[in-house]
Amino acid sequence: MIQILDAAKTPLSEILARREDTRDVSDAVAGIIADVRQNGDAALRRYAKEFDHADLDALEVPPTLLDRALEELSPDLRSIMEEAAKNIRDFHRRQERDSFFVSEKPGILLGQKVLPIEKVGVYIPGGSAPLFSTVLMNCIPAKIAGCPETVMVSPPSCNGDISPAILAAARIAGVDRVFRCGGAQAVAALAYGTETVPKVDKIVGPGNAFVAEAKRQVFGLVGIDMLAGPSEILVIATGGSDPIHVAADLLSQAEHDACASALLVTDSPELAQAVCLELERQLESLPRQETARASLEANGKIILTRDIHEAVSIANALAPEHLELHVENPFDYLSQVKNAGSIFLGRSSPESLGDYFAGTNHTLPTSGTARFSSPLSVDDFVKKSQFIYYTAPALEQASEKIAALARLEGLEGHARSVLVRTTQVKKERQS
Repeated sequence: MIQILDAAKTPLSEILARREDTRDVSDAVAGIIADVRQNGDAALRRYAKEFDHADLDALEVPPTLLDRALEELSPDLRSIMEEAAKNIRDFHRRQERDSFFVSEKPGILLGQKVLPIEKVGVYIPGGSAPLFSTVLMNCIPAKIAGCPETVMVSPPSCNGDISPAILAAARIAGVDRVFRCGGAQAVAALAYGTETVPKVDKIVGPGNAFVAEAKRQVFGLVGIDMLAGPSEILVIATGGSDPIHVAADLLSQAEHDACASALLVTDSPELAQAVCLELERQLESLPRQETARASLEANGKIILTRDIHEAVSIANALAPEHLELHVENPFDYLSQVKNAGSIFLGRSSPESLGDYFAGTNHTLPTSGTARFSSPLSVDDFVKKSQFIYYTAPALEQASEKIAALARLEGLEGHARSVLVRTTQVKKERQS
């Protein structure tokens, strides 16, 4: 069911290979975007009917429904959700950036202003797994950054409703407006605006291939967080690890989607065999068994290495979204990990801890992009402007140097824009 590869006998390219979604949805998405751009709300209602089988009277969810969803949440679940939100706030507040000023030379002031993005759109998937946790993970950092308006979109069910759990989370996270629309059409609405949905400055949040392609196509008109691919987990484990725990953690990602990938890298052939058996046993009672099995058969791997250092090297080459270190002394290996979205240290830190409760963000770089990108953070919801102030004497002191650099690039106009000021100052001084 899940393949076992020996790193010593398997080409690295095969170990690192990821299954790609070969569907070309670019033309279909381009057509949807053009339709929404031209027809606005009418197009959104038509797509809701076609894709979600929902007849929508109103696209926007009234604030009273958010209040009701929170009130009707069981007291225990509400308490847990609010505690998770507090953990997320506490962690992300440490990411806040301050503006700064530098005045180390006479007559010169330099600095940087940190400003929130004014309007942020957040896409929240619906379907069989209403991801209320993604509401908290995407909207709380935006609020900490100080974004004045956070707009959320999520596909409706066939009766036109959005999951009460999603709406309750939106109220806890402080979302300003919520709209019933999903798919590429929702991204288009956020990018261009419609009669009802406001145009935003940046779009964040995960989605399927159509959502990802829509984000790709509107990037430049608006900002985006990342192009998220299928979810993935890589577990590094030694022989002392519990195969029950390892198998459960692999299935926690395999159940997401048939395109998700779950990998175990271990130096123990005995553990590898035990995990294979345990996966089969646990699959029998997993509600999303069909999805998880398809994921493991298509993308699952167990990779045997000579030691844990080789396992970490493979992990760095793969740059997984989630990396678990099921080892005795995980902090001994932390400095060796160079590429990973989120790192889970030790055998009591399963990936689900980060998905829901610990406070770290679960919107993470996928498909190897952890080599150059980072988890969603407060930084994704701010922009920076720099500023420069020189007095006339300070500019005069630097003018010949600036002109020399400009002329080296063949840009005489740049040189003259400085020299015309300093020449004028000299003339006024002589007179």
